[in-house]
Amino acid sequence: MTQQIAVRLPDALAEFVDEVVRSGAERSRAAVVARALERERRRAMASRDAEILARTAPDPELAGLAERPAKLLPPGLD
Repeated sequence: MTQQIAVRLPDALAEFVDEVVRSGAERSRAAVVARALERERRRAMASRDAEILARTAPDPELAGLAERPAKLLPPGLD
């Protein structure tokens, strides 16, 4: 399900949206705005997760999970 909303943008942002559509990167203005909002939603969720992790102590049971893949890296990438 989708909802239609009206959004007012400064001229410079509206022109940018139109350029993205003209370039073929997105099929419509709505698609550009939806993609940007989805990206912002993911950023906000990641920020919230980082804040939660910063408030918690390291988990000794999970510490080994980071060590194992690091041992599998080719020389020079560690």
